[in-house]
Amino acid sequence: MEKNYRAELIGLFGDPVDGNPIGVVEEAAFAARGLNYRYIITRVPPDDLEAAFRGIQAMGFRGANLTMPHKIQILPLLDEIGVSASIIGAVNTVVCRDGRWIGENSDGKGFVAALLKNGGTLEGKHVTLLGAGGAARAIGVECALAGAKHITVINRNRERGEDLARVIAENTPCEAAYIPWEGTVAIPECDILINATCVGLAPHADEKPDIDYDGIRPGMVVSDVVFNPEWPPFLREARARGAKAITGLGMLVCQGARNFTLWTGEEAPFTAMFDALKGEFDT
Repeated sequence: MEKNYRAELIGLFGDPVDGNPIGVVEEAAFAARGLNYRYIITRVPPDDLEAAFRGIQAMGFRGANLTMPHKIQILPLLDEIGVSASIIGAVNTVVCRDGRWIGENSDGKGFVAALLKNGGTLEGKHVTLLGAGGAARAIGVECALAGAKHITVINRNRERGEDLARVIAENTPCEAAYIPWEGTVAIPECDILINATCVGLAPHADEKPDIDYDGIRPGMVVSDVVFNPEWPPFLREARARGAKAITGLGMLVCQGARNFTLWTGEEAPFTAMFDALKGEFDT
């Protein structure tokens, strides 16, 4: 058989992207499965998104990830959008199938998968969500679709917080409410508490969300989207109070694993992907 030197290509568009480690995770997965794929991280300023997207179409890319600020701007360029991505109103992954470009959102699905891998469940649970940005929208919608009974959104910007609660309540079977984040906010009684803000992310790794930590009870599940550092102050505090703490590494890897399968059609090598990501922060 004649050797094929042409790799299948996957891209990442964003601005900034220099500190994004997802390429390490996907490359580890390609290697583990023996696939001749390459993951190419590119800085694409907002005004250049359409040109960049037309470029990967012309070059035969299999798909791409979209990070800030492109998750909404990509929507009119796509042929189809997945159901949950339509509810969320943003896309972080695109895949080319039979010449059609389809948008999905794996942010929230990654969170749900990581929660389940850690022995958690959403069926009938009360969830408190800190934040109402892109990650929070995806997580809130997917938690609702996965069976959560009630989601409380806590956010400083009232318009965004109320909008997310409305989107959840109107598009899923889950109840939802908004609480304004004014000063040190009290956490309502809940089963799962999620920090979906960037508070605690390096280089501001000594910061933690301004909440009343007395609201964290033993046995509560507490999760964070922050993955660098692996154990930000929010999770360390929750763990010290007896909560079951789940780091952001699992969410990022589960998200990457779902994307890997969308692009390649193969089962993702989760352990290889997790080890690759963890290795980036253990040094």
